[in-house]
Amino acid sequence: MNGADWKLIALALASIGVLVLLVTRARINAFIALAVASLVVGTGAVLWLGVPARDATGAVIKAAANGATPHYTMPGVMKSFAEGLGGALGGVTAMIALGTMLGKLLAESGGAEVLALRFIAFFGAKRIQLCIMALALTIGLTTWFAVGLVLLAPIVLTLTYQTRQPFLRLFLPLLSCLSVMHGVMPPHPGPSLAAGNLDLSMGLVLAWGFLIGIPTAAVAGPLYARFIVGRVQADPPPAPDKRTSLGAGHTLPGFGITLFSILLPVLLMLAATAGELLLPANDRLRVFLSFVGNPTIALLLAVLLGGWTLGLRCGYNASQVLKFTETAVASIGMAIIVIGAGGGFARVLRDAGVADSIGRVSIALGLSPLLFGWIISAFIRVATGSATVAITTASLLLKDYLAVHAPGLDDNHRALIVIAIGCGSLFLSHLNDAGFWMVKECLGLSVGQTLRTWTVCETIVGIAGMLFSLVAYSLI
Repeated sequence: MNGADWKLIALALASIGVLVLLVTRARINAFIALAVASLVVGTGAVLWLGVPARDATGAVIKAAANGATPHYTMPGVMKSFAEGLGGALGGVTAMIALGTMLGKLLAESGGAEVLALRFIAFFGAKRIQLCIMALALTIGLTTWFAVGLVLLAPIVLTLTYQTRQPFLRLFLPLLSCLSVMHGVMPPHPGPSLAAGNLDLSMGLVLAWGFLIGIPTAAVAGPLYARFIVGRVQADPPPAPDKRTSLGAGHTLPGFGITLFSILLPVLLMLAATAGELLLPANDRLRVFLSFVGNPTIALLLAVLLGGWTLGLRCGYNASQVLKFTETAVASIGMAIIVIGAGGGFARVLRDAGVADSIGRVSIALGLSPLLFGWIISAFIRVATGSATVAITTASLLLKDYLAVHAPGLDDNHRALIVIAIGCGSLFLSHLNDAGFWMVKECLGLSVGQTLRTWTVCETIVGIAGMLFSLVAYSLI
């Protein structure tokens, strides 16, 4: 650790402060604000600190044969932003677009109302939060946060109108459960990579993930919702009542076929995971299941099925189904662009060396392994906005740290460290996080409302998950 590490961290915090001020106070377009924040941190890293250049993996480029070390440059900053933007969009654009199409078909066909009414009849209006958490835990186990949100939002929106409960009281449990599943549960990429880095079985991480994750989601969702509902005035987006507004020749879809349509991507991803666990590496069935269980392919198949089950079969013609899908994608255009800019900002922060500096400072503080991992993960999350980058980087640093400082640590303690790192990777989601903008657009909130609801919810997830993990870590 040296003075340059503290300067880099201060530079990263300053760029985040600029980003927040530009969006919330100056009312500047979020894409432009993210680009400006990237220039702030990039210019400081180049002109003030003279940081070394990095390759595509984020590793420092070694000195040339003549001993000269290549440095980060302003053209390099723009390259980092462009590559980060492309990488972010390449990873999620297809899933977001397809998931939104499926959600639109579910809403327009009246399928969301069919599911909502059946759930109300089964659980009862007083236990509807329990119903939403069960749905989110089930679908969020294998689907990405973005996919689960666009699939379940129409159902929860319809439940809001049917039960006449406050909008946020139902949506915050959904968000907390989906978020926890994404951050701590394999087969999601972050916890899966962390488990591999610390040489742990996925089953052990799953077990501790459920034990720690469910009470964490309950605190951040239903309990926080009770507090915030009366303090943030948020109106739900409009949702037409299809039971009374169906056109001539149109019918509502059945409960069973609607549920199957929305669960198809989840079932395909579960099948792919089972194939990886049970079948040999080169088995043809495993290869096939891996293909159809890819999130993009699974959602594509679900949209194709939904075009029939929630469209043609309900009396809509091909032109109307096409219009539904086109309208769905048009509505998320700005959100997708902002997600890409967030990826660009995150790449500039990484290439400036912020993540490595945070790791070195945390090691120098001499904390316990669990707190050490959580702090690294939380700092990287706040700086870069990426949960996956945070948990992956933190687990790699922990691997070396444990080898030196705690070589005999048992698997249960290592698994709890993975859970704590995962919760840290969810901490304080704000304007550089793609999930922030997805939640804002999907729920129809302002930036201020999103900060007071989603950002606080994620902060509670990060802190509560760490505290639950720390208690278990101390007791076993």
